[in-house]
Amino acid sequence: MNDSVFHRLYDQYHQDVFQFLLYMVKNRQTAEDLMHEVYVRVLKAFSRFEGKSSEKTWLFSIAKNVAIDHFRKSSVRKRHSFDFFDWEKQELRSTEALPEELAEMNDEMKQLLNALEECTGDQKMVVIMRYFQELSISETAQVLGWTEGKVKTTQHRAINKLRDRLSGHSDRRKVHDEQQ
Repeated sequence: MNDSVFHRLYDQYHQDVFQFLLYMVKNRQTAEDLMHEVYVRVLKAFSRFEGKSSEKTWLFSIAKNVAIDHFRKSSVRKRHSFDFFDWEKQELRSTEALPEELAEMNDEMKQLLNALEECTGDQKMVVIMRYFQELSISETAQVLGWTEGKVKTTQHRAINKLRDRLSGHSDRRKVHDEQQ
């Protein structure tokens, strides 16, 4: 991989990839560290990139794997055991406080990000890729190595879960407001 290709990939996609990682881990320093790991992997793997997907989906695939590895390592460290970590079933929960960029968001966006923490790992990634990073269903399927049908189903379940969580939150808020 020559320098110009690397710089083009970095310039074109680094902000989107960084935002994806930031939404996943909710910590700027951790997202920056993971971003570094993404581009280390890009350098190592570019010679094997066959162009079967777009560069964008390829980069997001790498970022997804880096994020999963981060959560897997964090989970192992926290539990001090080597139990199998099933990222599709378990929640990818970040215990970090919202970084400054996310803390400045409006209340509804904060509520959405907090509700997203209640989703499973696959639901969280689909929502972030589809709605925050604006990847198409096809691109999301390529990144995750899934069928488009699985992306649609996961997205549907995530939206229902978020809707339930957020409507419950707004109901509690109304009760609180009425009590005052």
